[in-house]
Amino acid sequence: MTDIRTEDVTFTADGLTLAGTLRGDAAEAVVLTGPFTGVKEQVVGRYAEELARRGFTTLAFDHRGFGASEGRRAHEDSQGKLADLRAAVSLLDRDRVAVVGVCLGAGYAVRAAAADPRVRAVAGIAGAYNSPAWFARDPIAYRGALRGFLAAYDEFLPAVAPENGPAAMGGDEPWAYYGTARGHADRWENRVTTGSLHSLMTFDALGAAPLLTETPLLVVHGRKDDYCSPELAEAMYAATPGDKELEWLDAREHIDFYDVAPFVTRAADVTADFLHRHLRDAPRTAPPAAG
Repeated sequence: MTDIRTEDVTFTADGLTLAGTLRGDAAEAVVLTGPFTGVKEQVVGRYAEELARRGFTTLAFDHRGFGASEGRRAHEDSQGKLADLRAAVSLLDRDRVAVVGVCLGAGYAVRAAAADPRVRAVAGIAGAYNSPAWFARDPIAYRGALRGFLAAYDEFLPAVAPENGPAAMGGDEPWAYYGTARGHADRWENRVTTGSLHSLMTFDALGAAPLLTETPLLVVHGRKDDYCSPELAEAMYAATPGDKELEWLDAREHIDFYDVAPFVTRAADVTADFLHRHLRDAPRTAPPAAG
């Protein structure tokens, strides 16, 4: 198998230096964004490698506050992450750029694509298409949760914990990946601010769907997923008015899409096929007139 050209890069967003890894040298390029608290050596790095081997230049990077990037440590900043993605697209400086998001990153990917015409296609894999309106179907519980997050906004809690201990990502699945050697990365921290949960619960990814009229969307999702709702994935697909495709896979767990070969491989194959078809036909941007 041919080695892929790899380069460590830095770029800035809102004055913060972000760290990333470029792979490949193809004309068609992909920016990747990944799970809550994740760093570039974990899930996005795996998909960056898979897509680079399928003919793309890929950029996996650490969002502000995580990994090797600057910013408030272990704090989820929704608007900041969207600014990071705009800066990442600018770094690639190409006519044929897509954004691919995994888990929480899928929600950011569709929001970024909806607001940035330079993004020619978008794909979400096992995506969290958060919707405050959906969360607030029990409005009293929803408002109570927000009140609690605000009261402890600057405090830290574990990102994951064993044996269903208190954590931002509770349960056995997140621990099985992040809490073991399976998801080890030197720069990953097992903590996150409580304010990050307020950010997650108020971020509206599903609302971006009607804005994707001119941006092709691919949704790859597990039929069973206890962490990223298949119902919201279907709603994201249904509410998108433009060119769109939906691929259901029979994964047993959400984290199967992180590192289990049959599901990662299939998701990468479907995504690569979709992006090649749509980026290949994307019109080139005319160079600026001289003078």
